[in-house]
Amino acid sequence: MAAILALPLIALPSAALAQDHGDQHVMPDAEVQAETDRCPSGADTAMPVTDCSDQSGQSALDHAGMDHSGMDHSAMGHDTMPQPEVDHSAMGHDQMDHGSMNHGQMDHGAMDHSAMGHAGMAGGNDLPNSPPPPEAFSGPLHAADAFVGAEAMAASRVTVTRSVSGMPVFWLQGDRAEYRARAGSDGYLWDLQGYYGGDIDKLWFKSEGEGSFGESPESAEVQALWSHAIGPWWDVQTGIRQDLTGPNRTHAVIGVQGLAPYLFEVDAAAFLSNRGDLTARIEAELDQRITQRLILQPRMEVGLSAQSIPELGVGAGFDAVEAGIRLRYEIAREFAPYVGVEQEWKLGDSADYARAGGEDASVTNYVIGVRFWF
Repeated sequence: MAAILALPLIALPSAALAQDHGDQHVMPDAEVQAETDRCPSGADTAMPVTDCSDQSGQSALDHAGMDHSGMDHSAMGHDTMPQPEVDHSAMGHDQMDHGSMNHGQMDHGAMDHSAMGHAGMAGGNDLPNSPPPPEAFSGPLHAADAFVGAEAMAASRVTVTRSVSGMPVFWLQGDRAEYRARAGSDGYLWDLQGYYGGDIDKLWFKSEGEGSFGESPESAEVQALWSHAIGPWWDVQTGIRQDLTGPNRTHAVIGVQGLAPYLFEVDAAAFLSNRGDLTARIEAELDQRITQRLILQPRMEVGLSAQSIPELGVGAGFDAVEAGIRLRYEIAREFAPYVGVEQEWKLGDSADYARAGGEDASVTNYVIGVRFWF
């Protein structure tokens, strides 16, 4: 009975020895000895190899046909395996086939590029010293002449040269030339200014006035000023002003004119008359473009006086304030009709002088006019 039970135990090792290992190749002992004898002296003879022709000493064993699925690679100590020291200085890189290299797996971050000699590399940073080809000078002197026309570009260059070089230029602008509809009798107003000169120094002249139709002008004046640029946006001006209506007065003038931040055009001046009267006037306007040709312009003017001037109807302090808005359309850049509304207030003693003379201290004007320059 014991012999019968021992039969399966004897059969199990025999079956395991007879198990098929698939693609694994088991070399007979004679072949192992033969392959071992073929290895050169110093080679690892503990592992059978099929070809020892690899002079680097690495095994040429064909692992492609071996079944690695049953092997436990986690227990292999790769970190403790000796790493060969390769002398790259003796390598002949000229004969290396870089086309077959997989550069995506290369760690460029660990490379020391500072020692590379780029100066001697072909196609480096050396610039050509040869002159430009003759074709570079075959076209016109100014390329824009071929598209716009030589005559038109010549005229444009003359204009630019004059404005940049500081050559004397004449300019005249009618800032306001308008008809005023208001309660009582309708009126009119003009406001002209211009200059002659260069970029730094100019001779400015200004004229403004207003009145009612059928009556003498209520106010009229002319100014002649020397203007000197004190910055890219500002001129300081000094000169004389002559009143053409009312009591004959001549004023010394000093002021500034230019472009304030946020594109406000400012004209501020103080006037000292030959009678010792000190007054001042500040004007500011702002162009708000709705389109390239349609412009909305708010405008304000404030008058001040250091003392009361009864014969002129001017009180001390704030004399008068004008605030208006105009909408103009530039038919051409030099010609723009407009419509608008403006409100005038007399303040303080000036309002009392106006009422005493039978005038309103507050007047609303509906205006239509034209703005031009040349």
